[in-house]
This record gives sequence, structure tokens and C-alpha cells, in this order.
Amino acid sequence: MDQAEAQKRAQKLRDLLDKYGYHYYVMDDPIVPDSEYDEKLQELVKLEQDFEELQTSDSPTQRIGGAPLDAFVKVQHEIPMMSLGNAFHDQDLRDFDRRVRQGLSESIDYVCELKIDGLAVSLTYENGRFVRGATRGDGTTGEDITSNLKTVGSIPLRLNEPVNLEVRGEVFMPKRSFERLNEQKEKAGESVFANPRNAAAGSLRQLDPKIAANRNLDIFLYAIGNDYEMKTQTHYEAIQYMKRLGFKTNPESKHCEDIEAVIEFVNSWVERRDELNYEIDGIVVKVNHLEQQEQLGFTAKSPRWAIAYKFPAEEKITTLEGIMLSVGRTGAVTPTAKLKPVQVAGTVVQRASLHNEDLIREKDIKIGDQVVIKKAGDIIPEVVRVLEELRDGSEEQFDMPSTCPACESELVHLEEEVALRCINPQCPAQIQEELIHFVSRNAMNIDGLGEKVIQQLFTHQLVSGIADLYKLEKDELLKLERMGEKSVQNLLSAIEVSKANSLEKLVFGLGIRFVGAKAARTLAEHFETMESLRRASRDDLLAIYEIGDKMADAIVRYFELPEANALLDELKELGLNMTYKGPKKQEAVSDTALSDKTVVLTGTLERVTRNEAKELIESLGGKVTGSVSKNTDVLVAGADAGSKLTKAEQLGIEIWDEDQFLDKTAT
Repeated sequence: MDQAEAQKRAQKLRDLLDKYGYHYYVMDDPIVPDSEYDEKLQELVKLEQDFEELQTSDSPTQRIGGAPLDAFVKVQHEIPMMSLGNAFHDQDLRDFDRRVRQGLSESIDYVCELKIDGLAVSLTYENGRFVRGATRGDGTTGEDITSNLKTVGSIPLRLNEPVNLEVRGEVFMPKRSFERLNEQKEKAGESVFANPRNAAAGSLRQLDPKIAANRNLDIFLYAIGNDYEMKTQTHYEAIQYMKRLGFKTNPESKHCEDIEAVIEFVNSWVERRDELNYEIDGIVVKVNHLEQQEQLGFTAKSPRWAIAYKFPAEEKITTLEGIMLSVGRTGAVTPTAKLKPVQVAGTVVQRASLHNEDLIREKDIKIGDQVVIKKAGDIIPEVVRVLEELRDGSEEQFDMPSTCPACESELVHLEEEVALRCINPQCPAQIQEELIHFVSRNAMNIDGLGEKVIQQLFTHQLVSGIADLYKLEKDELLKLERMGEKSVQNLLSAIEVSKANSLEKLVFGLGIRFVGAKAARTLAEHFETMESLRRASRDDLLAIYEIGDKMADAIVRYFELPEANALLDELKELGLNMTYKGPKKQEAVSDTALSDKTVVLTGTLERVTRNEAKELIESLGGKVTGSVSKNTDVLVAGADAGSKLTKAEQLGIEIWDEDQFLDKTAT
């Protein structure tokens, strides 16, 4: 066979295998026996071996699994993969609907989707070919797992149209595959996976793609992250469009006309979830119209146009054997129940948070009680109630101490707080928790500085605060238990590398109250330098769309502390980067109607979308914020503008309607 014949035969085999694979993995309706598929696949493998130039990235042979990787490469998501707010009751869904209606003055419909309990991923296609797949990670940065995702048969390597787009989905392990995998691991004397979600995540994070190829993973695609040639106006249309392109979508998704139809759909699945061949832990509810999603926008953590209803958690009975106390990095003293180990929702539970003394009193919890426990949101163990009828008189009352269990300082109740708090800035427990937070993945991400190593460093008086981490010396570290030459060198290298982190990592690592990783990035991107952030006023902070009153107050209070400023000065002296290194906002354009102007958009715009208006403002040197303040220069008011318009009028801020806005920004 010459090359021309080989190329023709290879293309025919690829087309056949794509067709067979689509019917097998996506439609769950095989049209040929497995032996026929395997025979054609092996013929294609041999052709590509004999004629290496015939091999393509979208060939079905790429599903077998390539060579092992040395490590996963980090991937920046063009559009963040945000988490969702939670609902646990029908009223929570009605409250969500009320908030949506407050943000929109028009009719609203929803789409409901089963919430697959798996691993969220992003898939990128160029000219219809699969080029990259990544984990969600922290929502902004994930890991490139393209090689492993190619082994998932239901992920198309080539779409039915040559489009450029990015889609999001959930990789999962079917229940039958999970049971078979654990049987194999038991026979091999290996630890089994606690649940299918952990098994799926563990499979996709194997450096050897051949392991993932043998795990029989599956996927449902649920959203278009970025369609560069936007062809849909609603989320439900987007699902149908994805199906036409060849993606596997969940057949149980439903279009609902109103929130009552949503609640009916949700309740219908509470009892039916066990009928499925895959795990679900709730229902995702989304506003259907994409333009309405744009208008509603996002908070710092999640979209305002979607919510996840979480199913009622599995409950189990066990014995509460004791109550332990821990001191957090903010000084809050938290009681934790020590439980007789019990299996709940796929994992063994031995501890559950009791939150505070008021909860212990409210639920009348005593040491020795038989208690009902569950995992809130199927994740966090909690004590639901005490079985008082099973008491025999041996149970013991628990009283919170008056002094800190770590430093013996007097505990206090701060204004409007339920928790007891240690306010000693030298409390060893708080310092250790601050250090653990500072080196964590979403903060400075220092490999090798786990909780146990931090405790060692603190116990041996090698660190007493954050700055001391950057003063550690090799000879001191070599004296510690389980710290050899190589591990010490790796640790010191990781500490040195962390000095170059972008500003948002440091801001989050400082542990400012209410400032999470997403808010830290927003602050760093906005102010660009630590010095600018330190000087920011409350109004400066509130002018940022994602920053609310509590967070702004906490940031201002933090930078008023002499010890906080002394720490930042010392870290700068030690060589830590104090500037934002992420993607920069577009440079301001001079001499336009919006140069250096702060603009707020409100109401419904009819001729442009909210995103188009925002992009136009930024392209002309302005910036868009979410709330009206004395720093606002212009309010653009569309139809049915509400409280923002009223406030702008009270402050004497310049107000444009949509026509004025488009006239003034015309180029």
C-alpha cells in the first residue's frame, strides 16, 4: 500500500471509528459489536505506525493513552470557572427567584440540570478539533489534562462543525465502573476509593494516561464557556447546539417556565436519584436567557443567575465520645465533636464541627450522647440532633472554658459575635494557623510546607510569624526530623520561588477577614501594587463591583494596624514581589468622553448587551463598577432603572440614557 492509499484508508477508518464511538459512548446505542470496533482500531494503529505522517491529534488511536507525563502544566481559564451558591429547601429556590426578579424587570424562565458528582473540566476546540482540556482548579487556574481527557470515549476529538469554542462539563465514573475498580484494588491489596467522585478525580490526575484509559470514565457537557461565534440566545438552545456538534449532554435537563416548575422538577428527583447509573448530589438551576445572565452578572464567588439545589443528606446514628477545642487563625475557638467512626455518604466520619457554645446548648448536646449526624451539602459532617430517649444518665455536660486552650489568655465575645475568641496576637495556635494559610495552595503555594512541617518549625522556634519563613537556613532545617538534604533544598527553593508570586497570592495569604482568593485577585488587578492597596479608602474599595461593605471595612481596618504594615515592609525587604503580574486591563485611551471616568450601568439596555457596553467603556479608557458612590462620574441608565438611578440623582452624578451613551462613545 502506497502513502496515498494509506491516507485514504486511514481517513475512512477514522470516520467509521468516530461514528461507532459516537453511538457507543454518546448515544449509548452500539451499532457494531466491540470486536468490529477493536479490529478497525488496530488496523488504524498499524497504518499510523507504518506511515507516521498520517497520525493526527484527533485520531481515535489517541484515546489509547500516550507516554507518561512528568507533571501537569498550569492553564489559565479565559473565563473563570466559578462555583455556585447553594439551596437546600424550596424556600431557598423561591428566594433565588426573588433576587433574580429584582435584578431583571422582565419575564424569566429557567433550565434545570442534574448536578453530576464528578470533576469539572474545560474543553477547548479550534476549527472543530480538541486542542486542550483542563481541570477547574481554583476557578481561575487549572491543570492541563488533555492527554487523560483524550482517553474518555464520550469526548469528541473532532466536532461536526469546524467551530472555535470552549465548553464545560463534568467527568464522572459510572457506578458499575466504580464497583469494578474497587474490586480490582481490593484483590491487589490496595486502598479503595471512598466514592465515584474521588475515583474520577484520581483517574484524571494520573501522570500516565494509560491508567485513565482503563478507568472507563464518562462525561456530560453542560455549558458553553466561550463561543467565539455565538449562535445561541438561551442556555437551553446552547445545550441543543452542543448535541448537534457531537457532545454528550444529560438527557434529563429540562426547560421550566417558572420557579414552581423548577421546584416540581427538583422534588421529583429527590427520591429517583438512585435509579441512575451515576451519582448526582443535586440539581443546578440556571436563568435561561444568556443576555439576562449577563445583566445579572456575578458576585466575587458565584454567578447571580444560577444556584445549586443540594439533596437532603444521608443521616446516621453514632456516639459522641468527646468534645475537642481548636483555635483558628482569627482567634475563634471552635468546639469539635469526637465521634465513634461511622460511614456517611461514602467516607468514614470521626469528627463534626459544633460551631459554638450556643449550638451545643440549643441542641442539648452532652458527651456520651447517641447523635444523628449527616454531611451538610454531602461534604461537611454535622450533628443534626441528640437522641435524648436513649440516654442512660452517664452522659456529661460540656462547658466552654474561659481561657484559650492554646495560650490561656482570657476568651472574649466580640460585639455581635456568637463565637468565643482569643485576642492574644501572640497566641501560638493562631500563629500556626496563619502560617498554614499563608503557604496554602491558593495563597503563596509553597510546596513542602504542609501542616506538620509548620508545626515542627514552630515547635523548634524556627518561625514565629510569616516573615520568618523567608529567613530559614539550611543548617537549621537539616536538624529537623525527616528533613534530609534533598527535601531541605527543595523546600528552600520553593520558598524562594514564592517571592515572585503575583500580588493576589500575597493579598490572599495575609488572611484579611472576608477576603477570599477571588476577591484578592480582584483587588490586585484593580490596584496593581500593594502600596496602592494599602492607601485605598473605603470609597475606593466600594467602587469595585465585587467588594461589599463588610469586606471594605475589614480591608481598611487591616491596613490601619501597625503590625500589618510592619509585616509588609519586612516582606518587601526580604524580596517579595508587591505588584500584580496577571493580565493587565486595556490601557486608557486619552481624549475620549470616558477617559479616566468611572461608569455604572443600570437598567435594561436595548441596542447593546451589558457586556458590549462594558467593553466599549473600557476600550475608551473608562472603568465600570457595580455600585454608585461619590467616585462615580457617569451613570448609564437603561429602561426600568431603579435604586442606582435614584442615588445618582441624589449625588448629582451625570446621567446618560442609552442613546446619549452610544452618541458620546461613537468613533
